[in-house]
Amino acid sequence: MSIIERYAANPILTKDDIPYPVATVHNAAVTKMKDEYIMLFRSHKLNGRSIIGIARSDDGFNFKPGPRPFMEPVGVGLFSEYEEYGVEDPRITYIDGEYLITYSAYSRHGVRIGLARTNDFSDIERVGFVTEADHRNVVIFPEKIDGMYVCLNRPHTDIIPWSIWISYSPDLLFWGRSELLIKPLSYHWDEMKVGPGAPPIKTDKGWLHIYHGVFSTMDGSVYRLGVALHDLKNPAKVIGVADEWILEPEKEYERTGYVHNVVFSCGAVPEPDGTVKIYWGGADTVMCVGVAAIADLVNLCLEKTRPPK
Repeated sequence: MSIIERYAANPILTKDDIPYPVATVHNAAVTKMKDEYIMLFRSHKLNGRSIIGIARSDDGFNFKPGPRPFMEPVGVGLFSEYEEYGVEDPRITYIDGEYLITYSAYSRHGVRIGLARTNDFSDIERVGFVTEADHRNVVIFPEKIDGMYVCLNRPHTDIIPWSIWISYSPDLLFWGRSELLIKPLSYHWDEMKVGPGAPPIKTDKGWLHIYHGVFSTMDGSVYRLGVALHDLKNPAKVIGVADEWILEPEKEYERTGYVHNVVFSCGAVPEPDGTVKIYWGGADTVMCVGVAAIADLVNLCLEKTRPPK
């Protein structure tokens, strides 16, 4: 039995649910605003470039999409040059009374991370770019630590395997003090690359971090989900990385689609009952959700560990 219980009615959102033309619905950030679940999902337009849509839910399972995209590449100014090819894979962090959105911006110059903010998911303000090229998968912790904002990120590099790093910022725009934390492990389910998934969740044992790992096969790459635990006061200290994955492509909607054999998470919502709703894109085509006990994920990091690097 999987540590994550898939929702019986998966997938919860597909292209057929969207009231404007898209080819996919996947890789969504999800958060709660008061009692409402907000989902920001990535879609490919019919020209192949990505935009970000919005959907809302009262229960975290049944989502109603908005009538128009939430974010599209802008046409003027600095952002237009670096969002030219699309905006992708958002993450949402609630901190300091506002919702921060990090997203991948693609252009002829590569991929870099944009930062936006909102208070109500009606109006959105682009703040700036927080990385140079090539970076993806920036997730911001929901609390400052020692007065600093903290994020996990994944630079693209052919020098070392794609790995998870940590960085700090006094103002959300200028990031530094970077350290490499978690590397792919040879001959392991995540041996090709790893990257941050959902923003970390605070537990009494540490910051619980859901990440993705990739394994290369003769039939293409397989994307799975794993978990790691970071120290509460010093998140650069990795307490444990689970040796086993927590989710892999098994269902038809995860194994066949725009990109085969993919489960990829950008969002997870902890609940008062000690569970967490984990959201993932299936085969880069549909959105799915499952539920896990937070304690089970933490224990997996503590009891069945592999070296972080």
